[in-house]
Amino acid sequence: MCVWLMRSTGAAMVILAVCAGPMTRFGLRAAEPAEISFAATVKPILARRCFACHGPDVENGGLRLHKHETALAELESGGRAIIPGRPNDSLLIDRVSAEDVSERMPPEGKPLTRGEIEMLRAWIAQGAEWEQHWAFFASAIQTPPAVEHAEWVLNPIDAFILAKLEPAELDPAPPADKRTLARRAYYGITGLPPTIEQLEEFLADEESDAWERLIDKTLSSPHYGEHWARHWLDLVRYAETNSFERDGLKPNAWKYRDYVIRSFNDDKPYDQFLREQLAGDELEHVTEDSIIATGYYRLGIWDDEPADPVQLRYDEWDDIISTTSQVMLGLTVGCARCHDHKIDPIPQADYYGLLAFFADVTPYGVAGDQETNSQWDLSSPEEAAVRRALREKELEIEREKVSMEEVGIKRMSAADQNRSETPERQQLLDEKLRQYLNTSEFELYRRTLERLKAARDKIRSLPPSASALALARCDAHPEPTHIMVRGNPHVPGELVEPHFPELFGVSTPEIPRAPQDARSAGRRRVLAEWIASPQNMLTARVIVNRVWQHHFGRGIIRSANNFGQLGTPPTHPELLDWLALWLIDHNWQLKPLHRLIMTSNAYRMSSVASAPALAVDPTNDLFWRFDMRRLSAEEIRDSVLMVTGEFNPKMYGPSFYPKLSQEVLATQSRPGDGWGESSPEDAARRSVYMFIKRSLLSPLHTAFDFPDVDTSCEARFVTVQPGQALALLNGEFANAAALKLADRVVAEVGDQPRKQIARALQLALERPPTDNEVDEGMTLAARLEQQHGLSSRNAFDQWCLVVLNLSEFIYVD
Repeated sequence: MCVWLMRSTGAAMVILAVCAGPMTRFGLRAAEPAEISFAATVKPILARRCFACHGPDVENGGLRLHKHETALAELESGGRAIIPGRPNDSLLIDRVSAEDVSERMPPEGKPLTRGEIEMLRAWIAQGAEWEQHWAFFASAIQTPPAVEHAEWVLNPIDAFILAKLEPAELDPAPPADKRTLARRAYYGITGLPPTIEQLEEFLADEESDAWERLIDKTLSSPHYGEHWARHWLDLVRYAETNSFERDGLKPNAWKYRDYVIRSFNDDKPYDQFLREQLAGDELEHVTEDSIIATGYYRLGIWDDEPADPVQLRYDEWDDIISTTSQVMLGLTVGCARCHDHKIDPIPQADYYGLLAFFADVTPYGVAGDQETNSQWDLSSPEEAAVRRALREKELEIEREKVSMEEVGIKRMSAADQNRSETPERQQLLDEKLRQYLNTSEFELYRRTLERLKAARDKIRSLPPSASALALARCDAHPEPTHIMVRGNPHVPGELVEPHFPELFGVSTPEIPRAPQDARSAGRRRVLAEWIASPQNMLTARVIVNRVWQHHFGRGIIRSANNFGQLGTPPTHPELLDWLALWLIDHNWQLKPLHRLIMTSNAYRMSSVASAPALAVDPTNDLFWRFDMRRLSAEEIRDSVLMVTGEFNPKMYGPSFYPKLSQEVLATQSRPGDGWGESSPEDAARRSVYMFIKRSLLSPLHTAFDFPDVDTSCEARFVTVQPGQALALLNGEFANAAALKLADRVVAEVGDQPRKQIARALQLALERPPTDNEVDEGMTLAARLEQQHGLSSRNAFDQWCLVVLNLSEFIYVD
């Protein structure tokens, strides 16, 4: 029996153990040190303090500490930095603990803390084991453990949870009441509150399977796909514009969003969902949906005026590699772009081996032409051929026009030539081009402009094409892929072929060269099949962790995008593996997984806190209760629309533009540019259909922790800060909604103040208000009338605003 004592010492943690063992002369039992984890504790110290001089890129003194064999090798000067079991003979300990500054390592910056040195010493004393990280093993078949209180176990999930609670002497929280469970289910699955009628129906249902039928009802709702699509859109950095100064439109991006919603509602197997996004244009059966799915490649940021086009090209690839590896594999492969990964066993060659799979992915666009590569014409082959021919003719005439303009520009002054390379180019041409072209040259230029206008008019006269943001054009025979020295795209190094990261232990695939007339290289399908394979040790783990995360507020692994050695370790690794294999056995479909989780007792616990449990496990790592959850930005806005009666359930289609103030619009370099205006009915649709402009996010959403859409967001922050109160008390949306709520209540109960107060509370909180709550509302209304001169209607408007600000309204339970 051991009692573990932990004391923070600098960046490390000193761990002491008082254990059963020989007695010391002071009457205490001798300490037996805990086993030190290299991956979790030692390697981060070496990476942070030592790798700069003795790591993947540099080997001062012939020492590299990032690999086991090189760390234990004999040094150029003789001796060894690490001698397993002999810390006193290990030069590493001598140098990091040296008193002489000229001898001490690291030579620059702060020396290692005492805690870090003792951690290294203890690790070497224990044998300096370089153990394999848990995530780099395949999921093992797990048997639900036996537990003492088996009566609490409704399904295997409960056994895994209880097996951690019992040794810690923690009891599960009592079950939540039916009202709380109903709100939890509706918000958790659909992202919307239950209506009062839905809630009352469930509360009145006394059948033993009432809860299971409620789960099935929510999972069959089309709102399920809308809500869970938003989680996926966070991961894949979904937005409808390019970022950078002009932040131009990504036409038809909304079709990718709708594809994700349909996929969730149809319960498309997750492995197929991944294949379509990675290689939807290369599958055996290509469909309109699988084409739209490749819009995944076009969602990232794009600079339409790069200072270094080659750098931009590799930045686009890096965005794809980083997003794919984090979202689908839970690995930070992007860290190996410039050098071997500092922590995980991912050499730089593996980064470029992955890049080679994506080598046929063309740039999002080039200046003046964003459509050829990124807009897939979904019309018939005949219509597409006509459109393509007209477009090629337009580009040909455009090139002739530019060539003529350059003749005149070269005759201009140096100042005007420089001006021609700025956004003032067209103004310059309008003012001066005629002066620098002779009569015949200008006449030819004028006729070219007429031809260009006619070509564009002909294109505009065609019926609108059914286009989608997608991987519309590929390079079927891309240039060979090289490792870029120190990540510099201008310094190619060793040649690499497409291959999977070596940590997976799988052989390099044989990919035949694409036929001469192929539209793509065929490599992405090979990658997609490997990522979506049941044999891939990470893919199923990553997605079941995400599903768990969105039900419980955090995953079994909190760092949901990083299962590597710098990620947080799983609190219940056996449960994670069991769920991953369960998902694969159930055809990778997520709806059965939701049902499994929600029918567990673990899910049905209340969020009531216990003082003893808080003392033992304050962060609830062992899941002894259900964590309280605040609504997300979208859930708050959509709930307000539901309460006021304005909610428009229309699904799919182009995005709507919420109304933004002039002050917000003025924050752009071109105030209001690219921001449309939607009708009140359209603007009352669900937030998932809101237009997402990277440089102009809704202030209400950002106040409630809407993510940065430039990169993958694994989990949103959940903050409580003043901007939220200002948004809900002073914001235009909330104040307008309060008036709408007041209108609805007055229409329902008439001019009876007490009934008005009670009905507003009932609509927002979905329960009958108490007499005390109604009295408080009446008191506030009276004070507003008597002390501030408001009319009775204006006072009630203010009460409705208060109701929309209640914590009970913006927290699930």
